[in-house]
Amino acid sequence: MEKADVIILGGGLVGSALAVALSAHGLGAIVIDIADPEVILAAGFDGRASAIASAPYRMLGAIGVLERLAGAGCPIEGIRVSDGLEPGKLDFTPDEGEGALGTMFENRLLRRALFEAASHAEGVAVRMKTRAVDVVRGDHGVTVTLDSGDVITAPLLVAAEGRNSPTREAAGLKVARWTYDHAAIVTSLHHEHSHENIAFEIFYPQGPFAILPLNDDAEGHRSAIVWSVKRHESPGYMKLSERGFLAECEKKMGGFLGKLGPLGGRWSHPLGFHHAATITSNRLALVGDAAHGIHPIAGQGVNVGFRDVATLVEVLVEGKRTGLDLGDPALLARYDRWRSLDTFMVAAATDGLTRLFGVPGRTANAVRRFGLSAVDRVPALKNRFMAEARGESGDVPKLLQGLTV
Repeated sequence: MEKADVIILGGGLVGSALAVALSAHGLGAIVIDIADPEVILAAGFDGRASAIASAPYRMLGAIGVLERLAGAGCPIEGIRVSDGLEPGKLDFTPDEGEGALGTMFENRLLRRALFEAASHAEGVAVRMKTRAVDVVRGDHGVTVTLDSGDVITAPLLVAAEGRNSPTREAAGLKVARWTYDHAAIVTSLHHEHSHENIAFEIFYPQGPFAILPLNDDAEGHRSAIVWSVKRHESPGYMKLSERGFLAECEKKMGGFLGKLGPLGGRWSHPLGFHHAATITSNRLALVGDAAHGIHPIAGQGVNVGFRDVATLVEVLVEGKRTGLDLGDPALLARYDRWRSLDTFMVAAATDGLTRLFGVPGRTANAVRRFGLSAVDRVPALKNRFMAEARGESGDVPKLLQGLTV
């Protein structure tokens, strides 16, 4: 029977980051995932890119992952928000010496770096192509039986299986959820003019259109696109020729990046919202999308998951130092309290933005433009928004400050 400090179900971005962070603090983990590494690490598996906010970026540095991503990220040195292509915008630009607001990474590069870091981390065992067929969370520990017949035990189980987490459902944790009448089309494209490391969020009543800076490649300047369209229209956009799709992008962008193309691969993802009322149960903690899934409107999805990781690690490490069982209800209650307000506020803000900018009509459009311009002129408000974008609001765990616990 194999033992660990923590059993992690799910070896994606958040699950792998948790394993590496635990290892960096002398705690052991076993990661269980049904996926085949050759599939999930293939170049064509996931065309998305993630904006890693500056606080989670510091965490990746503190646990030794950034060295595996050297040269792979494109710094975000400003964010411009606008309501369509009309006058009135909101610019977020860091003060001199503050550093980038975040860094764009292609998910395939981020996933490989985290998977390799977890696979080589001391005290971490990564079991891919493996399924947990029986999970027992008892008074004295967690026992998991694998499809191989192996039995593993730990004081704590962490569910990092994504938004459809079977472990969360089996634990009976209540979830508020709804679907948006939107799908996100994700791709990358080349363009004539440099993005100058600026991210653009252009809001339309039909859904936001985000242009996120990527590093140049051999074919020139490049950006990631996240385009929210009505769900029933998504198949039509996916079937467009490259020329037709680029023409639609040109309409949304207004030509400020010059001639567009060539176009990268296209993916479509339905959009929804879910938020677990509590993210802990007996010897169980939820992280990442297993706990909460939000609209990509503010690019905070994986960042919220990394904030879960930093918080849970700090709670567990401090608990271990005081001699507590890692599955102690007091530790899990502290993790739940610490994360609950932050995740609720982020979830509410992203949902509110989605609904606000989705209101059609000239009056709503004028009010939004006025609001953007007003915020643009109030430094205190802008700083508050930038702190949230950086992941630096509220009680910030040590890992998000770039410190070990």
